[in-house]
Amino acid sequence: MISELKIGKYVIFTLNTKYREYMRHDFVTLLRFDPCISTNSVNPDTIFANNEMSLQDIEIYGFDYDYTLAFYSSHLHTLIFNIARDILITKHRYPEGLRKYEYIPNFAVRGLHYDVQKALLMKIDAFHYIQLGTVYRGLHPVPDEEVIAMYEGCHVPLENMSDFYGKSSHGHTMKQFMDIFSLPEMTLLSCVNDFFMKHNIDYEPVHLYKDVKEAIRDVHVKGIMYRAVEADIDKYICYGEQSQAVLNKLSEHGKKMFLITNSPLTLNRGMSYIVGKDWRDLFDVVIVQADKPSFFNDRRKYVALLWDRIHRLEKGQIYKQGNLYEFLRLTSWRGSKVLYFGDHIYSDLDLTLKHGWRTGAIIPELRKEIKIMNTEEYMHMMTWLQALTGLIEHMQVHRDPASSSVVQEWIREREVHRQRISSMLSLGSLFRTYHNPTYFSRRLSQLRRHLHAQQSFPRRTPLQQGVSLFGLRQSCCPERLATGPQNQSRIK
Repeated sequence: MISELKIGKYVIFTLNTKYREYMRHDFVTLLRFDPCISTNSVNPDTIFANNEMSLQDIEIYGFDYDYTLAFYSSHLHTLIFNIARDILITKHRYPEGLRKYEYIPNFAVRGLHYDVQKALLMKIDAFHYIQLGTVYRGLHPVPDEEVIAMYEGCHVPLENMSDFYGKSSHGHTMKQFMDIFSLPEMTLLSCVNDFFMKHNIDYEPVHLYKDVKEAIRDVHVKGIMYRAVEADIDKYICYGEQSQAVLNKLSEHGKKMFLITNSPLTLNRGMSYIVGKDWRDLFDVVIVQADKPSFFNDRRKYVALLWDRIHRLEKGQIYKQGNLYEFLRLTSWRGSKVLYFGDHIYSDLDLTLKHGWRTGAIIPELRKEIKIMNTEEYMHMMTWLQALTGLIEHMQVHRDPASSSVVQEWIREREVHRQRISSMLSLGSLFRTYHNPTYFSRRLSQLRRHLHAQQSFPRRTPLQQGVSLFGLRQSCCPERLATGPQNQSRIK
C-alpha cells in the first residue's frame, strides 16, 4: 500500500506504512545534518578556491586572450563549425551532403572523451568509468548493453586514456576535449559520423578523426576565424565595459601584467574593442602565437615582429612564439607572486605543477550550471535524490522481503531522478557523473597550489566580476566541511 508523507513542501511516497515513522525520522536527520543537502541558492558570481590566497601577495597578473580577456558570443561556434565543415568538403573531398548539417549549440559539453577507433563520444568519470547513457555514435545514443559489450564493462584502461595534455597520440585511443573551442569540433565529428551511417558509407574512423582535427586546426592556425571575427567584431565579441577599469586599477597599484596567447596579431583589433586603443600600455609583456602547450615545454627563442632575436622583453612591443623558460629568464617572474588566468586546464593551468604560479581557471559553464542548480525543480530533485541515497544506505542492512522490496523501489526511483537531473544539464554537469566526479573535475583538482574559478555571462567578459574583485586586499578561501575532506568545488 502506498502512503503519503509530507515534510515541509516535500511529499514523500512510501510503499509500506511500516516504514512511515522511520522515513520521517531519517529524512529529517538527512536534511539537518547532511551538508550536501541544501536548499540555499548559490551566487553565480562566486569565486571557488582550492587553496587560500590573498590578492595582497600577488605582484604579477597574467592572462590568456580567448575566453579570458575576450569572451565570444554564441555565433563563434557556428562560424567555426561552418568553416571546418566546408574545409572537409572542399579540401578533403567529403560529400556535399554534409552542408545540410548545422551546428547544434547544446549537443556537447567540455571534457568529453572521443574513442578515435570506435568513433564514440562519451563522458568518463575520475576513475575511468564510462557513464552509461552518455555514449553517442553520431548524433544518437548507444544502448547501454552495446557499450558494455564493446568495452567488456564500463572501465577504460589507463593505457587507453589520452596523455597529460588530452591528446590521443602515442597509441592512446581516447581523445579528451578540454578547450571551449572544441565544442564545434565534437559536434562536427558527430555530424560526419551520422551522415556516413545514414548513407551506409564505409569509412575509417581514425582517418575521419584526423581530417576533422586538421580542418578545425586550419580554422585557427591559418587565421580564418580571427579574420572573420575582425570583420564583424560586434557580432562575435561580447563587449565588457569594465575590462579597462579592472586592468587600469591593477596598473595603478603597480601590478605587472602580461598576455600570453595562441592568437595571432589580429587580437590587436579585439583588444582595442574590449579595452581601448591604448591597451598595449597596460601590459608589460605581450606574446602572440605562443603555441601553447608547447610554449611551456620547448626551447624556442622569441622573435619580434621584425624577426629580430630578443635579448629583453620591452613594454609596448608584441612578441611571437618563444617559451616559458626564456620568459622566466628574461622577467624573473616566478613562484606564487604570479597569478595567471586561462580557460584550458592543460595548456594554461598546469603551470602550478612546474613553476609554482598561482592559476585562475575561467570556467564559463559554471554560471549556467549554477543557474540550473538554483531552480526550485533542481533543488527539489537533488534533495530527494540525496535523501533516497541516505535511506538506501540505512535500510539495506535489513534482509526481510518487505525491506528488500522497498529498497529496490528506492533504487529504481533514484535512477529515474538521476536521469532527470542529467537531462537538465545536456550531457550532465561538467563536474559530475551519476556517482563520481568527472575526469575533467579530477584534472581540475590536481592543480595543487591554487585554483580560482570565475564565471562568464552574456555581454560581459569572464574578467567582469566588477572592479571590487581586484580590491587587492581580498582573500580567496576554500569552503570546508565540518568533518571530512575539503571541498574542491561547490558543484555537486
